[in-house]
Amino acid sequence: MARIRRKKKVKQCKLCEMKLEYVDYKDTKLLKDFLNEKAKILPKRLTGNCAKHQRMVKTAIKRARQMALLPYIRY
Repeated sequence: MARIRRKKKVKQCKLCEMKLEYVDYKDTKLLKDFLNEKAKILPKRLTGNCAKHQRMVKTAIKRARQMALLPYIRY
């Protein structure tokens, strides 16, 4: 029996489409899109970010957590 394989839809980087050069840690509305319900950082395979923007998002979220703009965990 032959298996039918589906082509995965390649996600586009949302930040490249917005033409962002730098992800600011003070922009919490944007950063919350890259957190799950427990406030963990989502991987780039789920968000569709490119590697450059995923690194920027990671450092921005970590800086925002240090400044108490975002929570470390949510129960």
